[in-house]
Amino acid sequence: MSRNSKAEQLCALCKSLFDRGYSVGGAGNVSVRLEEGGFLVTPTGGSLGRLTPDSLAQIDAAGTPVPGPKPSKEFAFHLALFEARPEAGAIVHLHSTYLTALSCLEDLPTDNALRPFTPYYVMRAGYMPVIPYYRPGAPEIARDLAVAAKAHPVNAFLLASHGVVVLGKDLEDAVNNAEELEETARLAFLLRGEKIRYLTEAEIADLRAMAR
Repeated sequence: MSRNSKAEQLCALCKSLFDRGYSVGGAGNVSVRLEEGGFLVTPTGGSLGRLTPDSLAQIDAAGTPVPGPKPSKEFAFHLALFEARPEAGAIVHLHSTYLTALSCLEDLPTDNALRPFTPYYVMRAGYMPVIPYYRPGAPEIARDLAVAAKAHPVNAFLLASHGVVVLGKDLEDAVNNAEELEETARLAFLLRGEKIRYLTEAEIADLRAMAR
């Protein structure tokens, strides 16, 4: 897919996320790897609902911003993830309601914020490690995400008291993963206090084998 096609797709999918309440104001950021090298990324302070191809920032293959719109201040952790996971084609970072609410809970299991109770969570994310809280834009986020991405073969990481970071093989895949995760978090809150049937280890292993 050409740069222009990816720019148009990025704007369209970001608007779809915004229109459905997955992002508000200038929150969240999205990036996509370019076939010729480098990346397109949403601009600093830009609303996901009001992007145009000309408003996107571009990063070259060396990780240096190309003259033009400035990239999101959080692109540093996108770049760290792209370097740690070369198979990733896109990254979506959202402050969506239920995943952000989940990220604000005390005593979350750091190895996996959500115990699997649907097959789609396992198929889309695998599981979801938790990154400790740091202020937005802090370099420690990039550092910890890179370490976690190398240690855990998953597509999602929860930033404590912040939001979610989701990877995909391409932009559409990353957005689909983010949508499934938000729905899973919503279901988890709806089911609080109920007797949940969690997936067994054998069922989880079967789903992971199918995804290979």
